[in-house]
Amino acid sequence: MSNRLRRHQSGHIPLLSRFLLVSLLSMLLGSSASADEPLDAEATLRMLMRANAERDLTTMSKYMSHDADAIGYTIDGRVYEGWPAFAADMRSEFESVAKLELPIRKLQFWNKGDIAWFAMESDYIRYVDPHDLSQRMVLPLRETGVFERRDGRWILVSWHESTRHHGTGTGLPTADTSPFLHLTADNQPAVLDNVDLSGEWEVTEVEDNKKYVATLNAKGNGPYSWQGGQFSTTSFDDRRWQGTWKQTGNDREGAFEIVLSEDGTQAKGIWWYVRVGTKDNIPPRQHGGSYLWKRLTRPPTAP
Repeated sequence: MSNRLRRHQSGHIPLLSRFLLVSLLSMLLGSSASADEPLDAEATLRMLMRANAERDLTTMSKYMSHDADAIGYTIDGRVYEGWPAFAADMRSEFESVAKLELPIRKLQFWNKGDIAWFAMESDYIRYVDPHDLSQRMVLPLRETGVFERRDGRWILVSWHESTRHHGTGTGLPTADTSPFLHLTADNQPAVLDNVDLSGEWEVTEVEDNKKYVATLNAKGNGPYSWQGGQFSTTSFDDRRWQGTWKQTGNDREGAFEIVLSEDGTQAKGIWWYVRVGTKDNIPPRQHGGSYLWKRLTRPPTAP
């Protein structure tokens, strides 16, 4: 018996059989991969929302346009043109939070051929402290966008988002966009929950043990004794107190989020920068520290 015949009979697969086997495996693997693809534009949008909540930028990249002229509008009036700027901001946001949730409250889709568009209401819920997930910030959003089907895959090519307010029927508090926007303390209205925040407060920046005194009115606005500082409260809901600060003495500003104690005598939380001099692209909540506020005067009313 020849060596060639002996090798054939010992279990080697003929060339044609090997080709058919590889082809079959390729078809099976291809079917499995395509089965993971969203079947329509709505499924793609829901996948993008889930990827955002899971801080999965790779999946978001796969289903969002990388065209140089792709346009996206966000809540502070900022315009994203193309993918790189948007991706950079998303990486910064993902690194600054402990957890994200993006529940969809209302969604409607329209289709025409390879184009689909939607209108949606959702909540952007941020958790910053990994050790205390009871503290969260809810940003109610209203969004619209356009998908285009390219090579069988639906791609988000344009989108626009804005905040929802009272009267939407969701039962959510007024949106507080201060942690996301680079706004000054002079142009933000106070939205309080029938709480009088007036009086003198000793404010401590915990890491530096820096202390100063803030003199606030009932709405939580007023000066403090460091670098010509000014506090402005933007919302107060269920003891969660949010606002902004501005210092003219060293030309910087930022925002804060603290939680008032049940007896109204102290508050704890965090503060962060949004601008230092001409640098106004500081990612929210990334650079700052911890706050401890103590009342120096008796609370006017119980919170």
